[in-house]
Amino acid sequence: MQHEYDKTKEIRVGLVGFGFAGKVFHAPVITAVPGMRLAKIVERNGDSSRKLYPESETVRHVNEVLEDASIDLVVVATPSPTHYAVAREALLAGKHVVVEKPFTATSAEADELIALAARQRKMLSVYHNRRWDGDFMTVRDLVNAGTLGRLVECSLRWDRFRPVPDPSRWREGEAAAAGIWYDLGVHFLDQVLCLFGPPETIRADIRSLRDGAVADDYFDVTLEYPSPLIVRIGASLLAREPGPRYVLHGTNGSFVKHGIDPQEEALIRGMSPASSGWGVEPEAQWGRLHAQADGLEMDGRLKTKAGSYVSYYRNIYEHLTAGADLAVTAEQARKSIRLLELGLQSSREGRTLAVRL
Repeated sequence: MQHEYDKTKEIRVGLVGFGFAGKVFHAPVITAVPGMRLAKIVERNGDSSRKLYPESETVRHVNEVLEDASIDLVVVATPSPTHYAVAREALLAGKHVVVEKPFTATSAEADELIALAARQRKMLSVYHNRRWDGDFMTVRDLVNAGTLGRLVECSLRWDRFRPVPDPSRWREGEAAAAGIWYDLGVHFLDQVLCLFGPPETIRADIRSLRDGAVADDYFDVTLEYPSPLIVRIGASLLAREPGPRYVLHGTNGSFVKHGIDPQEEALIRGMSPASSGWGVEPEAQWGRLHAQADGLEMDGRLKTKAGSYVSYYRNIYEHLTAGADLAVTAEQARKSIRLLELGLQSSREGRTLAVRL
């Protein structure tokens, strides 16, 4: 695709949605990237965006962004069931588009948006920011370096304790793309695809455990690769004592990591990603590496790489202004959506399914 921007171009961004995702994960990260200007924010009710970002214009309707010829990039941070419709309108309006995860509710919707972006000759990407979690970056380096030898078993878990469901919230309601499988499972599926590529089979147990829950709040999914690698991903909202975040076992040894990347909590506290020491994890949370290779014994804490959500939007800026390769493509995100669909089918039918992406 030909890019109309040079390296000195300012990218004017319209952020659609100022709920949790827009306020915590997008606005502060966008404004931390030199060359990106958060020009307009669509906040249907309230004035929190105006108070937090007085230099940005707060508007009430998405059309005020789509009809603004000065807006280069539209960021869709609306509830997941609306991603397809809003992204479609933005592409038809001639805008480049970033969509909050999950990309869409179905792979058919993803295919339509990908085809539309190609026809419009516009960029389409999905905010898979968890690729820039420090712990995942550390795991990815370990896997790529072959430190653990031939991997045989990997486990990725995301445990929380939220015993009382709230079906009035869209994330816990009956709408498409609601529930923990679409909310958290999509992160792990994207990470697994980055580490190992598509699996051969998937077997999933996706259910609701909490009294009064409408949407799923638990999943236990097994992804099989060419023997003997088994990858398991899981999450629960009834885990008061969370287990390890990552566990990897290989012919040379193991790596076990507890805790969650600190960036989300820092963003919730209102800290800027441009601040000193951003994304640095306390030593107490570093994972343990116990392995032996080439006669050398390694047994101790492995420093976690500093997380960097800013890297996602910096890549978007460099892609639009200098033609850099896009780090997260819509085609990649579509694979995660297809795995979500297969997981639901596997759980519903109680059987292992072959994976065809």
